[in-house]
Amino acid sequence: MGRFVFKLPDVGEGTAEAEIVKWHVAIGEEIHEEQPLVDIMTDKATVEVASPVSGRILSRNGDVGAKVAVGSELVVFEVAGGETAPRQDAPKAEPASLSIKSEAPGKALASPAVRARARSLGIDLATVAATGPGGRIQHADLDAILLLRQASAPAPVKPVMGTAEDGIEDVKIFGLRRRIAERMQDAKRRIPHFAYVEEVDVTELEDLRRDLNAAQDSRGRVTLLPFVIRALVKSIEDHPGVNAHFDDEQGVIRRFKSVHAGIATQTERGLLVPVIRHAERKDIWQLAAEISRLSEASRSGKALREDLVGSTITVTSLGALGGIFATPIINPPEVAVIGVNKIEHRPVVRDGAIVIRKMMNLSSSYDHRIVDGYDAAAFIKSVKTCLETPAALMSAPASSVGS
Repeated sequence: MGRFVFKLPDVGEGTAEAEIVKWHVAIGEEIHEEQPLVDIMTDKATVEVASPVSGRILSRNGDVGAKVAVGSELVVFEVAGGETAPRQDAPKAEPASLSIKSEAPGKALASPAVRARARSLGIDLATVAATGPGGRIQHADLDAILLLRQASAPAPVKPVMGTAEDGIEDVKIFGLRRRIAERMQDAKRRIPHFAYVEEVDVTELEDLRRDLNAAQDSRGRVTLLPFVIRALVKSIEDHPGVNAHFDDEQGVIRRFKSVHAGIATQTERGLLVPVIRHAERKDIWQLAAEISRLSEASRSGKALREDLVGSTITVTSLGALGGIFATPIINPPEVAVIGVNKIEHRPVVRDGAIVIRKMMNLSSSYDHRIVDGYDAAAFIKSVKTCLETPAALMSAPASSVGS
């Protein structure tokens, strides 16, 4: 019998590490080639990794929730035959040196992904021993620095927080929930949020929606959200600066002609943001159908990767639980997010008289580095006007060729 060491493959360009979400095999279990081995999550997607060989599991590296570096040992198999070398298509770990240069002349050679990771870890690339071709620093070289840090760091002291008898429960954060937490933390740390709230009279819109649904149109029922997205599309025509991405590392604003609307959707696994592509090309019913499809796919875990990436502006709604206002967090690299609050009857003044109307607040947040307060107010004013004159939203959208 021989041993086969399987190392974590690079499942996406620029991926340095992945989080273990679920093991499909146990130590001592006999498995077959191509049998599901482990589910891992990167910044881009959750991927099921299959076994490269048939054999018995001798060891696994990492519990659920652990992060494992690309190229590091993941599973050791006992296989038939003698000592087995990795297959040609198996990932090969780059050699990692544990030495540190005392001085490095000139600018260190490294890819943008390696530079970004080193910056986030507080590692000076000039002090890193490069093992890549032509003296290029690789992710494995950063891993070596981290290993040195861990070896020299004192053991952490775990605080005593109480016992089970005290009614305290420790819940480990991993998988999608940890990814959400990391993204939210990064968004609030890097983006100076500017919040703006506007009140909208949706009485006529709700009357129109009631009449459309009462007609039992074969195209299906419509909710409030398709009208909000149509209002965004029409308003973005005059305010393109909110339909954009900001690359703060490169100092580049990327404005989009097309509107790819992200719809924040609550699922059992956490908050996902499926994307309605080319919302500017869709009418009310087409938007309603796409919202329904994406929401169902997200909640059932069947959403594809392309359904969950590429939004240019995001809409978030808590429906009947929406409260009177909120401060939604921007979905980077976007520069704006629109929050829909609940509809309720309120007394308002119309033509000098107090009347009861159906009112709703729009709570929006903007990246203040890119969107000024005046521009945010003007944009939401346009959205408000569209929602308060909903007949204009029923017109067929013009065909658009976007970016």
